[in-house]
Amino acid sequence: MAGISGSSAVSLDLDARVAPLVARGGFGDRALTAVIVAALVICGLYVGREIFVPIVLAVLLSFVLAPLVDILERWHFPRPASVPVVVLLAFIAIFALGGLIVREVRGLAESLPRYQQTMQQKIKSLRALTATGPLDRAADLLQSLGKEISGPQPVPSAAGSLSSKAVDHVEPIPVEVRSPPQSALENISALISPLLHPLATVGIVIVFVIFILFQREDLRNRFIKLAGSNDLQSATAAIDDAASRLSRLFLTQVLLNAGFGVIVAAGLLLIGVPSAILWGILAAIMRFVPYVGPFIAAFFPLTLAIAVDPGWSMLLWSGSLILLTELLVGQAVEPLLVGHSSGLSPVAVVVAATFWTALWGPIGLVLATPLTICLVVLGRHVEQLRFLDILLGDRPALSPQELFYQRMLANDPPEAVEMAEKFLKERSLAEYYENVALNGLMLAQADLKRDRLSPDRLAAIRDSVAEVIDGLASEFDDAMEGRQPKNGVPTDAADVTAGTPMPELPFIIREGLPAEWQAEHPVLCVAQRSDLDEAAAMFLAEILSKHGLGARAARKEETSPSGIFQLDASGVMLVCISTLDDGGTAQTRHLLRKLRRKMPRVRILVCCWGCTNSGMTKDHLKADAVADNLGEAAAYCLSLVDQTAAHDIIHKEAACSLESRPQIPSKQTEGSADRRDSPLRTSSLRDRR
Repeated sequence: MAGISGSSAVSLDLDARVAPLVARGGFGDRALTAVIVAALVICGLYVGREIFVPIVLAVLLSFVLAPLVDILERWHFPRPASVPVVVLLAFIAIFALGGLIVREVRGLAESLPRYQQTMQQKIKSLRALTATGPLDRAADLLQSLGKEISGPQPVPSAAGSLSSKAVDHVEPIPVEVRSPPQSALENISALISPLLHPLATVGIVIVFVIFILFQREDLRNRFIKLAGSNDLQSATAAIDDAASRLSRLFLTQVLLNAGFGVIVAAGLLLIGVPSAILWGILAAIMRFVPYVGPFIAAFFPLTLAIAVDPGWSMLLWSGSLILLTELLVGQAVEPLLVGHSSGLSPVAVVVAATFWTALWGPIGLVLATPLTICLVVLGRHVEQLRFLDILLGDRPALSPQELFYQRMLANDPPEAVEMAEKFLKERSLAEYYENVALNGLMLAQADLKRDRLSPDRLAAIRDSVAEVIDGLASEFDDAMEGRQPKNGVPTDAADVTAGTPMPELPFIIREGLPAEWQAEHPVLCVAQRSDLDEAAAMFLAEILSKHGLGARAARKEETSPSGIFQLDASGVMLVCISTLDDGGTAQTRHLLRKLRRKMPRVRILVCCWGCTNSGMTKDHLKADAVADNLGEAAAYCLSLVDQTAAHDIIHKEAACSLESRPQIPSKQTEGSADRRDSPLRTSSLRDRR
């Protein structure tokens, strides 16, 4: 029996360990299927490049020509007339450009022999500059030592020399192979055959461009049906937006690159570089390759400048021209017209250039960036292709909230502080706590509900949050230096309030508070249950402290059933219960009753962060107030101090009036006293309400 029970236990344990693997089998199958599909797509793109390259060229060219067709249609040209006109003009320009390139290349080939002597002189001068006496002597010494080690070469014998002379005296018989003269048909075939493939590609591109421009709406509708048939409104808006954005982007990029090429060609022509028009066209084409394209195009004219000019001035002028033009267009004009980024990450640009060049050769290098931009735009608008935007786009893969939570999981507070400092350059500390840190803790709470976080991991997250708060507090204190009261005299109210985490809320001067609020920590922030609740309580305590109201966050152990009796409640006037779990109210009400028994005279504020439970009301919880964000919680705490101070002032005024004369102070007197003696150095919350 013992053996049977033991084997049963082993079997149950094995089943428990195998079950998660079986459950994860679906993900493995999907990943394997995705890899196989991707491999098949890549193989298809490589094998069918003779077909896909013309289609891709046609699609990209249709994006460029579509705005021109729309302009003609707005001028009341019918589409059957506007499409052929635009396509005809576009290909006339392309053929003219090709003819210009052929002419420039022929002229360059004819003029290159004239620069041979200049190149030889440049090489000699470079050798003279780079030659170093000791290194040359060392090389000669090593060469002579090698000859000594190898020994003397054998001398050929006299008989061998005579026989070799006799053999050398024999003259070879000349043989000449002549091919028959070619016919006229063969000559025409030899002339046309090199042109057949480019002409066929151009013909396919023209046909596809015409059909795409004619059938734009039909192609759009078919793509919408494939991408988002369940939500036609969103899919239509996304596809229309993507198409219009791509058209504007490509047309603007073509015009910018053409302008860049014109400037480079004109500058090189003035400098005196041969075939300046060819290098301008090459610069315009290569600028479609980000980062490295202009420098690749600059290599050829700079090399030619070295060969042409006996000195080095032409090289310096040409390099300066290309560099300054690229800086002007890339850093000033292009950001103004198309934005600061193409939407691609730098790594994606390099990977895309390598990938498409390996698949399709030089034409793939030119098409890499436009193709990748198309894929990223589709990924941003089509849910099924969203992974393309994540992998290739320049937008952060994680939101600030997710990044904060991820850094807390990784126990890396320094990086979280660094990211927070970037955020604080444009936003306030309270906004960071509210919109980033607190929302990051809500993500952690969602994982806690799914039982994904262990107690040790929760404690590590709490400790990391505490380190982030300490790191940001030191920077905040440095920023607040010079704004605090000196010698008991407050500085300008606007300056004090502007330096607080929430400038719209007042800053408190402790010396003007009622006696019961002048304790070191009159506000106690407690966690309802978990370490995440405690971390959220730290944010509220930090904000209140920066506004001059002393507050501390109690450890969650201090509010446990066994620890609440040892909770230090001395000087506490307000308790803030922090909770990220709004699933039920029983736990909150139980803790609130315990706090009421412990501190019957204090006010209690329930902070249910991001609350969506309609049952979290002050009447249901028997609390004094309920807040669901840091702004509301801080506003209530500071307004409570304001009300208490104003109430004490009214009583003092009334007592003085009763002693001097039995008259009730007027409203105006109360208001003036409130404004004169209130410890809040800005307009009170009561006035704003």
